[in-house]
Amino acid sequence: MATLPNPLPTLAADPSGRSLGLRLPLGTLTDATDEGPWHEPLLWYAGQPASTGNWSALGTPAARAGLLPVLVDVGGSQGGPEDWELMPGETSYPGDHDAEEVLAEYWEENAEDELAPDAEDAGGHDRAPVLAPFGRAWPGLAPAAARLTADPDTRAAQVADSLTGGPRSWFKEPRLALVPARRSADIPAAIGWSGPLNYEDDVARLCAVLRSWEDRFGIRVVALGFDTLVVSVAAPPTTPEQAEAVAAEHFAFCPDTVLQDGPDTLRAYAEDLVGEDTWSFWWD
Repeated sequence: MATLPNPLPTLAADPSGRSLGLRLPLGTLTDATDEGPWHEPLLWYAGQPASTGNWSALGTPAARAGLLPVLVDVGGSQGGPEDWELMPGETSYPGDHDAEEVLAEYWEENAEDELAPDAEDAGGHDRAPVLAPFGRAWPGLAPAAARLTADPDTRAAQVADSLTGGPRSWFKEPRLALVPARRSADIPAAIGWSGPLNYEDDVARLCAVLRSWEDRFGIRVVALGFDTLVVSVAAPPTTPEQAEAVAAEHFAFCPDTVLQDGPDTLRAYAEDLVGEDTWSFWWD
């Protein structure tokens, strides 16, 4: 993957980050991958759990130094990032992929599974209603939001705070991490995140979709777990029709969100997307 100059090696000699214009707490530099140590650190994360305000206090100055903030969960059963089997050596560049082509391919594969003649749920019922109001054919990208309801970086800070002791405390032990990346959507690819490995072995293809969501909906990658991704949304859909179009993209992007972790139909899933400022995804 094409990368910017990495500021993280500076932190090995200067853990406080002062030479980068930062004031960092004690933390950990991670270079562990599925094939052994990487040639440079992939990310830094704080030694203490994140708390309200950390994102704003460290994220803005870190971005000026070429490092973007993201929360990482170190309290799950799979441990922290050094135990996630990161795969930077097998990750391409997000800009080399077209978001609509990626989503169309995923949609066709997933729709084929759902609309197969023998596709039934545990109760023996026909699965076709799962994709309503759509069918086997890819419905196309959802239109871009007409306007932002918040500044994307401000919204990201709000969502980050909600994940660190607020109403959305989904992670066991979130820590603030810093990643060398051009844009927030590239963070998973920059570290070679392998969370969706059972679904996609090149996370850069998913990052191409995240880039498109950055452009159309003002998303930011806010948090990563071993197999979980959370993004903030500065321009969520405001009508049921818009939400259904976005739901189709979510189904293509991460079918488990709808089929295993959601209400089991696109139409019902879409109802929860109207005005929602946080999108979360989980891959089995």
